[in-house]
Amino acid sequence: MALHHLIYQSQAMVPFEQPELAALLQRSRNFNRIHHITGLLLYTPDGRFMQVLEGEQAVVRNLYFNRIVADPRHYNCRVIANGPGLQRCFTDWTMDFRSATALDLRHLLGNVPPDIPGLQVPRPRTCPELLELLLEFVASGAPEPWLEALPS
Repeated sequence: MALHHLIYQSQAMVPFEQPELAALLQRSRNFNRIHHITGLLLYTPDGRFMQVLEGEQAVVRNLYFNRIVADPRHYNCRVIANGPGLQRCFTDWTMDFRSATALDLRHLLGNVPPDIPGLQVPRPRTCPELLELLLEFVASGAPEPWLEALPS
């Protein structure tokens, strides 16, 4: 089985509150556990998502293109990085979660100047470069307290 990483961003139709995020994470974790997918979900208060999916290529691509893109709760799904990986970065999490700010996402995506609308990236980061930054971001912050009640 060849490992594959897919990182995308999207915008929620309406901002999610903690109960909606918890339900989303619970469903994601259940699905991911069955399909051997690991990853990370970042969410900003203004409704932006960035997610890392890692697993077997066919399974990850099927999840993204047939479930995630089709989910009516968000729009502007855009793949940021997509390709093979040597090892999983989020081995312990069927889906980890962190809150982020729009500035966090701008930094992760390539220090986009604030006058550029949306999350357009002038020079996209490579998948390994972005994964390394995401691991540093996760290590630098504490998880949300409400996450402890959810099975990982």
